[in-house]
Amino acid sequence: MQLASLEANKKHPDIILLSATGSGKTLAFLLPLLQLMDSEIKETQAIIIVPSRELALQIEKVFKSVVSGFKVTCCYGGHKREIEENNLIEPPALLIGTPGRLGDHIRRGNLSLGSIQALVLDEFDKSLEMGFQEEMAFIIRALPALKKRILTSATEAVEIPSFMGLNKPYRLDFLKHEDLSNSGLEVKSVCSETLDKSETLFKLICAQGGQSTIVFCNQRETVEQLSAMLDKKGIRNEFYHGALEQKERESALCKFRNGTSDVLITTDLASRGLDIPNIRHIIHYHLPLTEDAFTHRNGRTARQEASGTATIILAPKEYLPVYIDSTIEKIKLPETAIIPDKPKWMTLFIAAGKKDKINKIDVVGFLSHVALLKKEDIGLIDVKDYFSFVAIRKSKIAHTLELIRDEKIKNRKIKMEIAK
Repeated sequence: MQLASLEANKKHPDIILLSATGSGKTLAFLLPLLQLMDSEIKETQAIIIVPSRELALQIEKVFKSVVSGFKVTCCYGGHKREIEENNLIEPPALLIGTPGRLGDHIRRGNLSLGSIQALVLDEFDKSLEMGFQEEMAFIIRALPALKKRILTSATEAVEIPSFMGLNKPYRLDFLKHEDLSNSGLEVKSVCSETLDKSETLFKLICAQGGQSTIVFCNQRETVEQLSAMLDKKGIRNEFYHGALEQKERESALCKFRNGTSDVLITTDLASRGLDIPNIRHIIHYHLPLTEDAFTHRNGRTARQEASGTATIILAPKEYLPVYIDSTIEKIKLPETAIIPDKPKWMTLFIAAGKKDKINKIDVVGFLSHVALLKKEDIGLIDVKDYFSFVAIRKSKIAHTLELIRDEKIKNRKIKMEIAK
């Protein structure tokens, strides 16, 4: 797919790329962009518009991993606009952002648009579905030098509006070539005896034995209610939805990613843009509202060559939608729920990050020399712009906090505590 995209982008100005989640779409549009970019040009040359901050950050991470030498800046809501304004003083070669924040910067005159020749709309169907049409139309009309447009998605759910200005786009459709029977994804169902499915959810998570699981709900209120219920029953979990502050979102995702929690309760916000390896189970607590939502939720597992299971919980008189095979396996849960072992990791929050000149090597060095931790006691380290998270073996966390209480990192006293 990536090779086909490189070839197609050499020959055609406008591309529509359709491919399943987890198949490598990000590099399939980043590599053609890199071929177009010129290190001699000191203005912004390409822009990527995405429906969520998580997807923006994920693309930025992939772009930085290529080590191209080109500057990239992310723009999204949920943190101070002034931070981005400082980053935009020296225009980045690549700009990634959500429609609302990008439109805001354009209106304030913070962006250099005259040299932008390439536009990518990643998950374009979701952006249009979420009501960003007006803002996206405003942004695209503000790009006078646009020559290339790339639209990508794992589904083709909506009609492409005329303001996109596509001219006989070349289609790369990798959805139709997929052999879904060998996709590595098993779909099952389980029946709840009552309208309240929470007890069934608890038993199902117990039956899965502590494997990494995402539970999808349709309402934020249900997300928080289920999280509190599972906590009371001894299941460590994190919850995640659009009303959380950016730091809270980052903390929840980091703790799920690094093994501090094996269960993430969420809305469909987490159905796109999150590349978290080794997720074994998807649970549909609420039935997805559309077939596309079902596809994207399930796309969090069975990625690349891995396998995974999606389980739909059905209440009495609740039936599978027509787009789900009615012959899928119906599972019966054990009467007695055995609570899985607690995760072996906890997460340390450090109130400093990249903007404070802190990196992963600094964190490892500090924890090794000051907290006397061995390599195997330190797990995943995630350094953000202004704070960092690091997984530490649970058996070592109390002693670690005691040893680092009055210590400094890079000669600075920095707040460090168990991540909330």
